[in-house]
Amino acid sequence: MSSAKRKTKPSVLRVFRNLALAAVISSASYAAILSRVDPPVTWTQAQSWARGFGLSRDYVSLDEISGHAKLAVIAAEDQKLLDHAGFDWRSIAQALRHNEQSPGSIRGGSTISQQVAKNVFLWQGRTLLRKGLEAYFTVLIELFWTKERILEVYLNVAEMGPGIFGIEAASRRYFGKPAKLLTKKEAALIAACLPNPKKRSPAAPSRHVRAKARWILAQMEVAGPAGAL
Repeated sequence: MSSAKRKTKPSVLRVFRNLALAAVISSASYAAILSRVDPPVTWTQAQSWARGFGLSRDYVSLDEISGHAKLAVIAAEDQKLLDHAGFDWRSIAQALRHNEQSPGSIRGGSTISQQVAKNVFLWQGRTLLRKGLEAYFTVLIELFWTKERILEVYLNVAEMGPGIFGIEAASRRYFGKPAKLLTKKEAALIAACLPNPKKRSPAAPSRHVRAKARWILAQMEVAGPAGAL
């Protein structure tokens, strides 16, 4: 092997190593910045606008959101939010078993932290690449963000209807009021639509949505008083 060839291989490896290091540093720095700064337009929001659904969003602080809304999404999406370090391994295992046994009925096991990682940093989809990156960004936000910040960002970026992102935009669209004034029932109806917000509406809930909202209300009573966070 010539000296030129011997030098080429280490050089290529060094380039990849430097690129990987730069990616880690830049992504970690961005995650740290977003612990205090509202996220810009996300991939999902941009796609919604490009596909003609529009883009309605209005970021608000956690103090400007009804305690009922905070409790409703925790009850519906991630009851162990305050206890886990980003992943609820038991829920993930249960979801995997369910999906293997019922491939036509996909169940998710993602925590609110994982959903924030996906919604803020990535795109929608179920590829291994996307799931791997989701896990990486979940670790970052659990490292740099408080649980309150994770919940705040989730409530501001989650899609809650066609072109509707965040609890403030959803509250004004469906109930004509700011998110701070949402009642228990209204908050539960919004949370009940989160698995499929493009096909479910809190303003005109189907029987399934009403049943899910009743379940969420029951879970809220068990979880504790509104405004715990």
